[in-house]
Amino acid sequence: MKRYLLSLLVVGLFLPAISFAQQDSWQLKTSKIVSTWAENIDIENVHQEYPRPQMVRENWMNLNGLWEYAITPKDASKPSTFDGNILVPFAVESALSGVGQRVGKDSVLWYNTNFRAPSTRNKRLLLHFGAVDWRSEIFINGQSVAIHEGGFDPFTVDITDQVKGKRTQELTVKVWDPTDEGPQPRGKQIRDPHGIWYTPVTGIWQTVWVEAVPETHIVSTKHTPNIDNEELSFSAKVANAEAGDQLRVTVRDGQQEVTSQEFGVNEEVKLAIANQKLWSPKNPHLYDLDIELLRNGKVVDQVDSYFAMRKISMEKDSKGIQRMMLNDEFVFQYGPLDQGWWPDGLYTAPSDEALKFDIVKTKEMGFNMIRKHIKVEPARWYYHCDQLGMLVWQDMPSGDLGNRWESRPGVFGLGTEQDRSAESEGYYKKEWNLIMETLHNFPSIVMWVPFNEAWGQFKTEEITEWTMEKDPSRLVNSASGGNFHPTGHIIDLHNYPEPAMPTPGLFGEDYILVLGEFGGLGLPVENHVWQQKDNWGYQSFKTADELFDRYSSLMDRIPDLIRAGLSGAVYTQTTDVEVEVNGLMTYDRKVIKIPVEKLKQVHQKLYDPSLVN
Repeated sequence: MKRYLLSLLVVGLFLPAISFAQQDSWQLKTSKIVSTWAENIDIENVHQEYPRPQMVRENWMNLNGLWEYAITPKDASKPSTFDGNILVPFAVESALSGVGQRVGKDSVLWYNTNFRAPSTRNKRLLLHFGAVDWRSEIFINGQSVAIHEGGFDPFTVDITDQVKGKRTQELTVKVWDPTDEGPQPRGKQIRDPHGIWYTPVTGIWQTVWVEAVPETHIVSTKHTPNIDNEELSFSAKVANAEAGDQLRVTVRDGQQEVTSQEFGVNEEVKLAIANQKLWSPKNPHLYDLDIELLRNGKVVDQVDSYFAMRKISMEKDSKGIQRMMLNDEFVFQYGPLDQGWWPDGLYTAPSDEALKFDIVKTKEMGFNMIRKHIKVEPARWYYHCDQLGMLVWQDMPSGDLGNRWESRPGVFGLGTEQDRSAESEGYYKKEWNLIMETLHNFPSIVMWVPFNEAWGQFKTEEITEWTMEKDPSRLVNSASGGNFHPTGHIIDLHNYPEPAMPTPGLFGEDYILVLGEFGGLGLPVENHVWQQKDNWGYQSFKTADELFDRYSSLMDRIPDLIRAGLSGAVYTQTTDVEVEVNGLMTYDRKVIKIPVEKLKQVHQKLYDPSLVN
């Protein structure tokens, strides 16, 4: 992997980045617990890693750091003075932002900063936002250039025409977020945090960056492995292409070239992968991709990427029960519910090291899968999963839980659906489409989960069938936790605290059976809790030994469920989150409640191939 670990590269093309305020103009705003990474944060070097590992260019500039901010009434114009400094990319409500204030639907959050842009001679200057929650309007030198709605999908703005002839640019961002008072996807944010509902997240919460690209440039790529045919399907979107332009794609396995092919920019090609090495949790093998845009034989643009050869599918076992297959073999998928929240950064990990930490520890504990619950992570989180060999079940963030419910019989008398407005449906469909497109190239993702526990669930069959058609290379779990409809690949039960499973054959023989949530065993750890009392877990314990004994007893029950037809299970959860204390780690990640060696040991029996057939 040649450039995936790049930090900020300021190569000739770029002048020095933003001039930030000094350290004493910012301080951690919290009276609660924080992680070690937050305690040691360097505000002038926040999330400096290249943010898009699936399409890497060398020349770019990171805009993270201290910006000005102001909170004004919703209809106010840009303020002439600001309230202070905010540390981007941390949400304004977070401790790491240095602000720690709420905004709400009646106010807007303003950001302002200045940066030095490179020359745009024969170039386009692209401004990238990893994620901004929720509606953002972007201004360059006072001119509005874009409005984006969506809190979980990255977006790009071409700002070339607004910066010509100027060196120091003013970047202003206006953000409005109604949290749980709007119909938009919002995950677990709520105005009144309690129980399983958490602090609002408003504004920029992923990296902001710029890059200068050629007039004709690669916008995006799409690659899908087919291990049955030993080939990789590849296509790309190219901006401002001219007749005769071509792409050259070279596949490398380390230093060895596997194949190389030239083709037209609008073509989809099949790249033969001879002697393919399959990706799995035990052997997460990744291939490099060199992608060059050619004009008259000369390289106009170039990006680096990677891919893996792996297959997720379903197949009946000897008892006629559908099994979830990885590379045509049954692998029991077991992992924690991972919500990706932080006591200091909320949606945003304090650093890339912290972002990776949870995955590393999950792997060390003997899990082979993570259910990414009601949230979408920065691209680097999935990159770490790809590298480490961690399977991912990816949820769509829920929203619009407050509309009127329209009850109707489902195929088994269990289906209900929400009566959502056209606006609400539109927000969901648009963002789910963009999330799937953005994450398509990450091989670690093996399952899409459009709905959870009927939260905002609507037009289930339509949404599920569309999801399956858009990405036939993955499994689709239409509604994790119940509310079943005759669609998708999976029947998913939630059961606390005991492990259980859907009854084989009860819903027909066309579905994989999984346990989407169970466990929730709680242990508050003194000095490592969000609040000192009234913490919550599905079942609470006083000591780590008691917790482990109970957890171990749950693990003893799962092999029988696997024999009966269970293909995967999700334990709640990776870490404590705010008042929830049912994590395997504390919210600040300073205490692992059960030693990783003991967890790994009790998990090994779940992967015994003799449990099936």
